[in-house]
Amino acid sequence: MIQYVLKCAKGHRFESWFQSAAAFDKLAAAGHVTCAICGDANVEKAIMAPRVRPGRKAVSGLGDPEPSVPAVTAETPPPAAPSEEMQQALKDLRKSVEANSDYVGEDFATEARAMHLGEAPERAIYGEAKLEDAKDLIEDGVPVLPLPFTPKRKTN
Repeated sequence: MIQYVLKCAKGHRFESWFQSAAAFDKLAAAGHVTCAICGDANVEKAIMAPRVRPGRKAVSGLGDPEPSVPAVTAETPPPAAPSEEMQQALKDLRKSVEANSDYVGEDFATEARAMHLGEAPERAIYGEAKLEDAKDLIEDGVPVLPLPFTPKRKTN
C-alpha cells in the first residue's frame, strides 16, 4: 500500500491510499480518483516528502526490535477538527452516494467483481468490504475507491 498526498485543480489537498503506484495511475486515468472535498476528477499527486522507515536495530541477533512510538506529551497539540467546509463536503458526498447508488452491504466485493467480469449489470454501488477483499479487487483491476465515511446500515 502507498499513501499519496493529492490535489485537485481547485487547489484542495487530501490524502488517499492505493495498492501501488500503478494502481493509482490506472484509477486516475479512468477518472476514478476524485477530490475528497469537491468531487473534481482532475486530481494529481502533490509534492510530498517520502516516509522512510528507520532500519531494524540488531537485538542480539534474535527477533524484531520493539517499534518506536512517538512520545505524546502535555504540550502535544490535539489533532485539528475538520473544517466546516470539509464537514459539509462529506455530508454532500454521502447524500450524493446514497441518492445515486445501490447499497449492497457486505456483498460489495462480490457485486463489484461480478460487474467487472460482466456477470452482473453495471451500476453504481456502495457497501462494505473486508480489507483483504478490497486489496484483491484493486489487484484485479476492479475500479473501487474507499469512501471517507461509513455507510449507514440499512435494516430491512
